[in-house]
Order: sequence, then C-alpha cells, then structure tokens
Amino acid sequence: MATRSIGICTAVAALAADQASKAFVLANAEALATGVAVFPGFNLIFHRNYGVTFGFFQNVPWWVLALVATAVVLFLVVSLIRATQAAEAVAYGMVIGGALGNIVDRLRFEGVTDFLDFYLGTAHWPAFNLADVFVVCGVGILLIFSGREKVAASETSR
Repeated sequence: MATRSIGICTAVAALAADQASKAFVLANAEALATGVAVFPGFNLIFHRNYGVTFGFFQNVPWWVLALVATAVVLFLVVSLIRATQAAEAVAYGMVIGGALGNIVDRLRFEGVTDFLDFYLGTAHWPAFNLADVFVVCGVGILLIFSGREKVAASETSR
C-alpha cells in the first residue's frame, strides 16, 4: 500500500508541476512567442505541438492521440498497482503524471504546450515540456530498474 501511495503522490506532483509550468507559459505566451534567452543554449519559447514526440503524427486527430495516451496511462496504472519497489512506483508515477499532463493539454487545446528550447549554434532540439521530462526520466528509471533485476536474477541462478 505504501509503495502504491508513493507512486500516486509522484504522479500528482508531476502533473501539478507540468500544469503549473504550462500555466506560466500560457500567461506569458505573447512574450515567449519569439523565444526568451535564459542562457546560451537555452530559451523559453511558446510552441504548440499537435503531434507527438518530434512532431510526428501531426495529421492524426488530437482525440486519437489523447485516446491512445489514455489507454497507455491505464496500463501504467495497473503496473503501478503491481509495483513492489518504491523506485518502480516513483518511475511509474512520473510517467503517468507526465502523460496525464499532455492529455490535459490535448483535451484543452487539441495540442501540447511546449516551451523548453535547447540549442547548439543554429541547431535546435525540438521544444518540449516538463511532462516530457517526467516521462523520459520515469522510463529511464524503469529501464535501469529492469536491468538491475535481470542482473540480480542471473546472479541468483548461478
């Protein structure tokens, strides 16, 4: 039960941080329209992404993307409920909270609010948001966790 609670709290915190950051961006959308330099290699910019990662699937209706993301979240909730380790629950919570943040955007705006713009010279990484950061970090933790379990299992079977 405590493991599940940790995951749920993480999901709520990730969703809240994502939505708060996007509210700031939306409140300052006009000023961020052309980008505001924070430091060399990083700008804040208002961008609406109507696709998924790197702008793929921009021609897919927003509601289809929201529906697919909702199905993924439901699968992840089941995985969170089954989690036995706190790190695993935190990782699932991060992915769930991030995915929910982008689902909320799709429901409200038919696209996702992106605002983190990293670049080197004239080469810009596609803009992204905190929801994306939570998803990537959560998946990274799950991969590390999964790899550690496989190593432990192979050492035990020797």
